[in-house]
Amino acid sequence: MNIVNKLTLRHLKKNKRRTLVTVIGVIISVAMITSVATLSISFLDLMKRQTMATDGNWHVSYKNVNKNQLKTIKKDKETKALIISKNIANGTIEGTNNKNTPSLFIKAYNAEGFKHFPFQLTKGRLPQTKNEIVLPDEMKGKYRIGDQIKVGTKQRDSSGKEKAETFTVTGFMKQQTWEFGQTGPAAFSYVNQNMLDQKDRVDAFVILNHVNNALFDHAETLAKENHIDKVITHNSLLRYYGVTRGDFLRTTLNALAAIIMSVIVISSISLIYNAFAISVSERLKYLGMLASAGATKKQKRASVFFEGAIIGAISIPVGIIAGISGIGATFWFINPYIEEALDVTEKLKVVVTPMSIIMACGISIITIFISTYLPARKASKVSAIDAIRQTHDVKLSGRTVKTSKLSRKLFGMEAEIGLKNLKRNKRRYRATLFSLIISIVLVLSVSFFTTSLKKSLELAGKDINYDIQVSSPGGNTDKLKPLAKLNHVTKYSLVQQLTLESWVDKGMVPENFLEDTTTNENVFKNGKFAYDINLYGLDEKDFKNYAKRIGADLKELQNPADPAAIVIDKASYQDPKTGKYIETKSINKALGQSIDLFFSHNDAEKQTFLGKVKIGALTDQVPMGISKSRFGELNIIVSQKTMHALLNKQMEKAAQANLYLNTSNPMETQKAIEKVKQADMTVENVHQKGQKIHQQYMLMSVFSYGFLTLITLIAIANILNTISTSLSLRKREFAMLKSVGMTESGLYKMINYESIFYGIKALLYGLPASIAVMCLIYWSNQFTFEYGFTFPWMSLISVVIAIFIIIISAMLYSMRKIKKENIIEALKQENI
Repeated sequence: MNIVNKLTLRHLKKNKRRTLVTVIGVIISVAMITSVATLSISFLDLMKRQTMATDGNWHVSYKNVNKNQLKTIKKDKETKALIISKNIANGTIEGTNNKNTPSLFIKAYNAEGFKHFPFQLTKGRLPQTKNEIVLPDEMKGKYRIGDQIKVGTKQRDSSGKEKAETFTVTGFMKQQTWEFGQTGPAAFSYVNQNMLDQKDRVDAFVILNHVNNALFDHAETLAKENHIDKVITHNSLLRYYGVTRGDFLRTTLNALAAIIMSVIVISSISLIYNAFAISVSERLKYLGMLASAGATKKQKRASVFFEGAIIGAISIPVGIIAGISGIGATFWFINPYIEEALDVTEKLKVVVTPMSIIMACGISIITIFISTYLPARKASKVSAIDAIRQTHDVKLSGRTVKTSKLSRKLFGMEAEIGLKNLKRNKRRYRATLFSLIISIVLVLSVSFFTTSLKKSLELAGKDINYDIQVSSPGGNTDKLKPLAKLNHVTKYSLVQQLTLESWVDKGMVPENFLEDTTTNENVFKNGKFAYDINLYGLDEKDFKNYAKRIGADLKELQNPADPAAIVIDKASYQDPKTGKYIETKSINKALGQSIDLFFSHNDAEKQTFLGKVKIGALTDQVPMGISKSRFGELNIIVSQKTMHALLNKQMEKAAQANLYLNTSNPMETQKAIEKVKQADMTVENVHQKGQKIHQQYMLMSVFSYGFLTLITLIAIANILNTISTSLSLRKREFAMLKSVGMTESGLYKMINYESIFYGIKALLYGLPASIAVMCLIYWSNQFTFEYGFTFPWMSLISVVIAIFIIIISAMLYSMRKIKKENIIEALKQENI
């Protein structure tokens, strides 16, 4: 090691506080990049594994293919694994006389299918031959392993006799949720390619060698060349690989990723640069001393780069370990919550990729190089005497440190001295200010990003806030009430529903509806737009609770002489032309205006005018069982008394009665309903679909708020580190002020005014910058999701309050440490 490097190393050891602060700044920066990258990659990995655990692991499916087509698919260069699926039977088990026993749906899979689809055995083994079968758990009491069952297929042989298949039971499994379309309990058998003949038709599920955007065109070309009618891609899984068919969605994802990563990278660079910039005066002083001893420009540069290398060698590995460890600890803490609250089968695992580590190291190394090179370059232009005396940073001209006379009159001498100090040493002031601005931009941008992410998921999903729906024609909800008292029911809602029409002036129709509608006579009539009206009648108790929840005037809504309704004023739908998910106003009407209601008769084009209903409240909140309006729809909610007053007997017969249930055991509740329901009732169990949407929403929320919490903690650490370091470097200054008579309370007063000035200045720059980033995020979302811009007022208020609390706390904490210093020793002190 040469003499210059030895001196540099000794200088770093002697100035322990400055070295430690610089190291901490770099560690925080590296940890931020590493943790954000690790969090994102780990979350996508969780979503992939959870989708595979619920819907199976496959990328492309070819429907209804024959044996020759199957061979071609298997030989395709992109096929990594081939899953075969064949419908075997859908009939009753022979020897069962109970009419209420549902049909048994039997499907066969090959070995790859049993490997890549989520079969959950509870007892026994999976089938290995075509005459073996695994049954659902609900049949465990009726049958045992080794029993033989004969299932009618509802197909007939050449003699006209119904065919039957005989199977040996090999095991039992949990109720599956990924197979749809069956009419009864699902059971599974075995099939392979050698068992098929030319007349057999199967579904082929393919796991690909390369998962990229080219797979869509490749699958369609393969299907077209081999005369395969239908191709389906596993979009719910592919989106987590970053593979989407819609160009708009891909543009949105790429734009969002670019914006957020740019914010994080810029913030990371600023953290490292600030860590060096705050104490740049001490570094220049040291370089001036080297120059006075005869060091050349090359030797000074070598000294600076050696210092950066030492700091990087310590900080970068520690930052990477800290980032990964922090994410690991976070996952350990939230995994139990995810498993219990969201009922998911997979856990968050820390996934680290070489690219994320390389990116963190690369950004840090480049930034350290720039941060160390600039002082060396500046030192080469400054004389050794000026560098040692540090006159290049301290500006004492009257014009430079001039302050307003008003500031002294309003706030006193302490405030004026504080402002003069900020103007005197602009480098340190700018470094601290920039650190605050970056923290504000980070927190507000990520907060807006998480809100946008949730909003996008809401628009792409469906509003399902119940588990089971029971419907009955005639509008009589009384006969559905007994079902609400069944076991496991936790909440219910009785709703009457009638579809009506209304003709509305063009000026009251949102532009989205007009743009996305062809002007034909079915939609427009005499310049008016046709709305499909969904009129819902809630029972009195539910209606009162709903009106109270949205803050509506209940008396006005329950006046029979002047019928009034609650109108859902938000509509969301997917544009069939562009594929965009759009949220817009459902109608441009105000409180107190009326809507004409028409009843359309089935036997003719005749319409009956029911009357007018006044808009008593407008809201985007929906009661249980009711969703936001779709394209060209208007959802209107009244009490059942108001609904009876509006309808005659013929119209009431055309209405439908609905019972919406939430239950702790949807499958058992459905079975209980099936046993006692009347013939005209229909039952739909949407628990599985709703649960999947809820899981996605909650997982996204965990990711979003975890991401926001992480960034917030990093921002706070950045502010505390920057401010405490800045104050520590001012020990001599504070000692000098004390020596000329400034009291301790005066010193605190000066610091408080500096804190307020820092906060106001940071907000003046940080808020516009944050709004600009929010607009960019909103703009990128508009490629796929169209909704109104909502300014995050609560986040902004929280940041404003937090920024002052953190600044003042950091300054007061540092001052408590500084006040213990001896004035004489502090004035003599050269190093920190």
